[in-house]
Amino acid sequence: MWRSCDTSVTSKVQVTLGARPLRPFRRPFHFPPRAAYGDGMAPTPTPPAEPQDTPDAYVGLDAEGAERQARERGWSTVRALPPGAIVTMEYLAGRLNFEVSEGTVKRCWKG
Repeated sequence: MWRSCDTSVTSKVQVTLGARPLRPFRRPFHFPPRAAYGDGMAPTPTPPAEPQDTPDAYVGLDAEGAERQARERGWSTVRALPPGAIVTMEYLAGRLNFEVSEGTVKRCWKG
């Protein structure tokens, strides 16, 4: 089998296979049944409950002891930051932030 191109009449190229012109294959588009989508939207996630803890209770503690105590009280993420660190402002439920200077917690906040 051979293919030829006929460009004699117009600027469009017509590819032929033998005497029949080839057309691009077009698959018919069908939407899946509505049941496949459910209600159409995913449920809104509920954040985990935060421990009923006061962040100010950690101020003045040594950094390692404060982190250990926070994890024992149920905080899933604990991060120690140097003073003046640049951090993003997104709120993450279950996270406790410590500002640590010279091994001591100077400031503490949720999120």
